[in-house]
Amino acid sequence: MMRSGRHVTMLTEGTYPHVHGGVSTWCDQLVKGMPEVDFHIVSLTGTGREPVTWELPPNVRRHTSVPTWGPRPGRRHAPHGRALRRFTEAYERLLLAFLDPEAPDAGRDFGEALFELAGIARDGRLSAALRSESALRSLMWIWTTPHLPTAAARPTVHDALTATDLLEHALRPLGTRIPEDSVAHAVSSGLATLPALAAHRLDGVPFLLTEHGIYLRERYLGHRGGDHRWPVKACLLGFYRELNSLGYREADLITPCNQYNSRWEQRGGADPDRIRTVYNGVDPAAFPHAGPEPEVPTLSWCGRVDPIKDLETLLRAYAMVRAELPETRLRLFGPVPPGGEAYATTLEKLAAELGITDGLTFEGRISEVWRAYAAGHVVMLSSISEGFPFSIIEAMSCGRTTVSTDVGGVREAVGDTGLVVPPREPQKMAAAALSLLRDDERRLELGELSRQRVIDRFTLRRSVDAFRTIYLELAGRDEVVYEPTPETVADWTVELRDPWYQAVATDGTDW
Repeated sequence: MMRSGRHVTMLTEGTYPHVHGGVSTWCDQLVKGMPEVDFHIVSLTGTGREPVTWELPPNVRRHTSVPTWGPRPGRRHAPHGRALRRFTEAYERLLLAFLDPEAPDAGRDFGEALFELAGIARDGRLSAALRSESALRSLMWIWTTPHLPTAAARPTVHDALTATDLLEHALRPLGTRIPEDSVAHAVSSGLATLPALAAHRLDGVPFLLTEHGIYLRERYLGHRGGDHRWPVKACLLGFYRELNSLGYREADLITPCNQYNSRWEQRGGADPDRIRTVYNGVDPAAFPHAGPEPEVPTLSWCGRVDPIKDLETLLRAYAMVRAELPETRLRLFGPVPPGGEAYATTLEKLAAELGITDGLTFEGRISEVWRAYAAGHVVMLSSISEGFPFSIIEAMSCGRTTVSTDVGGVREAVGDTGLVVPPREPQKMAAAALSLLRDDERRLELGELSRQRVIDRFTLRRSVDAFRTIYLELAGRDEVVYEPTPETVADWTVELRDPWYQAVATDGTDW
């Protein structure tokens, strides 16, 4: 435990310690890197029955799973009388704030209403109240108000039932209590911030917010092709928009993992003076120089098989590369997550349609991830959304140059050591890959520069040290002063030999 008497409550949504992935790897490395700090993990899950897939280190003193689905929490019966009136007033203020964001003081009203609902949630009454006929009538009355855009879509009672159900599930974490002697660290925006926001306002708990990807942008991408009617989507996205901005305004400190995220956060209402960029880091010893290239021209990709990785664009780009260099192979490393089987089937069908199945291999999870990067001349990334992707800096640490889409902090990571192309443009991705495959001298030079860039800027030790200082600062250690680590050290081999790395290194990547 920190000498200040505070420990850290880490809040996650759908990631650590239940799922392997880039954010989960980051969480695990952060916890392991600070054995002197006690952590309490609060993980937002689906049903609460999800298995823990990470071996939690000894300084994780407690793990609490908060299911957002499954049986309704709290009391079975809705409040009545004065308690019902208190709920209805707060709920209607909340609805008006996110359904009519142009209204004066919408942001303030959303926050005040949410904190009022937090008190009701802590009493165990919120879920039942949201399932009441009173809540349904409030939504039907408000979103059919003539001046609101939702009114023109003629929302139905079925729409209102659907939206109310989804909002009830989304608001379940609001009643989760955080110890008052801790620092609340939400490792994403959105629902993971709900317990931190309540603890910050009602109990004075310091609130730290870290974003890897842009949560709100990913919600828009996810709902764009959803099955719900527009009034339901407008309701949910309006809620996420205001919640996102409230988190930005309320957090004591925001630590984006790149400058791209920082710009989004400022547009969302964050005070630039409370933003401190801390880049993700890797252990260059765990991702050593990959050595000689394969004998056959090869493109490699490493990650989880997921629509946000936009592997359709990568397959189409590969087909174009094959048209110019027929011997080229594409090797895809990484698992298909639960629920992703249909997407994997879509990719297999697309590969067959493009006539590239003879040169393409889906190789699944690999235990030594650095070998996935070593398998290619060039490492590819085709995502439509990223934060500061581990797969890119891991590949760079292995001395491989990259072709990546210009999303999130990719350009900041790559600098001038690889090629960056627009997302969803297979022609430009193919042209970039061909230019590197055809120019051995340039490719090898960029690979050497890539590894040096990681050693100079993106080591795991630098990242963990920055958060250690931030925790102490938020815990009230007035003598702590943040000083950015110099980008270049005279003898980087001293750092790589530090036994500290043995305790925190992982072999995983963006699974």
